Amino acid sequence: MNAIDTRYVQFFDAGIAPDHDQLGGKCASLVTMTAAGMPVPPGFAVTTAAYDLFVTESGLAGFIVGALEGLDPEDVGVIDRISQTIRDRICESPVPEALYDAVSAGWAELQSRFPQPVPVAVRSSATAEDLPDASFAGQQDTYLWLTDEAEMREHIRKCWASLYTSRAITYRLKNDIPEEGLSMAVAVQKMVSARTAGVAMTLNPSTGDRSKVVIDASWGIGEAVVSGFVTPDNLMLDKVMLSIIEEHIGDKHIEMVPVAGEKGLVERPVEEARRTVRCLSDAEVRAVAELAKRAEQHYGTPQDVEWAIDHDLPDGENLLLLQARPETVHSSKPQEAKPVTATIGVSSLTSMLTGSIKLP
Repeated sequence: MNAIDTRYVQFFDAGIAPDHDQLGGKCASLVTMTAAGMPVPPGFAVTTAAYDLFVTESGLAGFIVGALEGLDPEDVGVIDRISQTIRDRICESPVPEALYDAVSAGWAELQSRFPQPVPVAVRSSATAEDLPDASFAGQQDTYLWLTDEAEMREHIRKCWASLYTSRAITYRLKNDIPEEGLSMAVAVQKMVSARTAGVAMTLNPSTGDRSKVVIDASWGIGEAVVSGFVTPDNLMLDKVMLSIIEEHIGDKHIEMVPVAGEKGLVERPVEEARRTVRCLSDAEVRAVAELAKRAEQHYGTPQDVEWAIDHDLPDGENLLLLQARPETVHSSKPQEAKPVTATIGVSSLTSMLTGSIKLP
């Protein structure tokens, strides 16, 4: 196995610093969560140094700056045309051999950790995403269930190109986020085979109430929830007692799942019996809320957490953290002081703060 060039490939569990400039928002978060003992699927970052080398040696750096100069964020047609041109050039330009070698070594190292080959997810991690005052959720791309090295390499380049989707360019223009210094890292992770997945927020997103945890959950992988393909189960919990305050069972009419022997995911209808019942047990609801609380306690600010329950793993070890990012709408607002209305024993408080995520 070739040695990994750590300028371009860094594993999340290698004891590296969560350097945002090197790793982008998503990968820096995954490194931090791994170091904190969170249940993060293993993987590695293709660093911003790799992207920077690619655009410099291919001559794209100057071309991109010139193409984006003077754009009007309201001129959708021009932005769409410029976006397509930039992305086509990124996907067609040659990649330096040093990057191919580094990514190949990373792939080999990741696969060596498992008894048989595992599929991976390839996820964008831009330097401008998941900042405290701006969320880029959904602005760049994620590719799931990739099963060989060539697919992985191709989709790393597609992630680089997604830095210049029309929606990403427009978002940066409207939020005065400069193009200068912008770069893209990419996360390559073992694919989670999710039975159930979704998001959890450590406040009420409708009101900003930080005494609540809100969970959206559906069958299959979380893309159906994040992209709005289904109406998920929605639960609101008291953050201290972790008791369910409100519960709405969504019409989870489809799920996105892997099929044995086939590459990728398929969308299939959910049978009536599962559509009308909650997709999380009481113990799993509590475990998801505890995981989200741990992320908030670690970062010191309300979090928007993506999670999944992997049906390939045993109960008690199957809840995985996919991503944690700062909640950006309400978090910057000052909290209102509230009187304490209940007394909590020392042992109970300690349990809450340590936030075990083991399921019974």
